[in-house]
Amino acid sequence: MTNTNGERRSRTAGGVLVAATVAAGLMAGTFYVFACAVMPALARSDDRVYVDVMRDINDVIENPVFLLGFMGALVLAGLAGWQSRGRPGRWWIWAGAAAYALAFLVTVAGNVPLNDALARPGDPAALRERFEDPWVAWNVVRAALSTAATACLAAGLATRHRPPRPAPMPPHRATASHGTPHDPGH
Repeated sequence: MTNTNGERRSRTAGGVLVAATVAAGLMAGTFYVFACAVMPALARSDDRVYVDVMRDINDVIENPVFLLGFMGALVLAGLAGWQSRGRPGRWWIWAGAAAYALAFLVTVAGNVPLNDALARPGDPAALRERFEDPWVAWNVVRAALSTAATACLAAGLATRHRPPRPAPMPPHRATASHGTPHDPGH
């Protein structure tokens, strides 16, 4: 007789973990592209262009598709961690959830306030001066954390179905034919 409920829960938990891994990977890729392409390209721009383009990016990125991945990775990774309790790979999954939660916090506490400050009126050179270096630094941090989250969630996924390791056996001592320990040195 098969345990249909247990199998269904296991498949559902596996699906949640796959979705969490994909969502974290999408966010890692987004932050990576900003770190290695978008921000270096914008750095070549004059102050007015830099500020205008970053304002446009900040307006456009607040869309349902981005928010689904950004929020979804957090919720799905946490749910995958909860569903993994007592299973092989759970520590990888919890490490991934924690790394993504940190990336989420960096975004909310670091990048978003800088975006909000850039949206205010002011001299483009002064706005850029206060924005560019800290924003780029925080973006690199969240890119690294999201990448670590993706790697940990993938490791959790890879180890999820492994059987638990048996407990190590104590070392075997050689015995003489009469049942007493034998010292091979004598």
